[in-house]
Amino acid sequence: MGARGPVPKRSDQRRRRNKDNAPEQAPASTEDVKAPAEDRDWHITAKRWYRGLKKSSQARYYEPSDWAYAQMCADLISREFHRESPRAAMISRILTMMDNLLTSEGARRRLRVEFVRDDDETAPGDNVVQLNPEALYG
Repeated sequence: MGARGPVPKRSDQRRRRNKDNAPEQAPASTEDVKAPAEDRDWHITAKRWYRGLKKSSQARYYEPSDWAYAQMCADLISREFHRESPRAAMISRILTMMDNLLTSEGARRRLRVEFVRDDDETAPGDNVVQLNPEALYG
């Protein structure tokens, strides 16, 4: 199961920057990992998610086992969305699987993974709006 607790702030929004514990590193496979093709029978929602996943920044770090897990997740998405009424418990499990693949910003922040786009012209923290409660409420 994924990490618990509130989603941490982005690194540029944190005041205190503790020394990070560097993760243990292992050599990766030398061959390029290609995402398997989507199943033509998947529900359109599963196809959209899988196509988005293939274009996402974290996909470059996926191993063949991660892509197999993503296909299994897309299979479950497809099955649930083909049902007349999707089951809440299964949707919850699917969302957990998606978080395990780091497909949401919250899941990435919990593991302290941030992707920064090269074309982002704003300085870190420029998009943060500081609110003054006294000014709002008197």
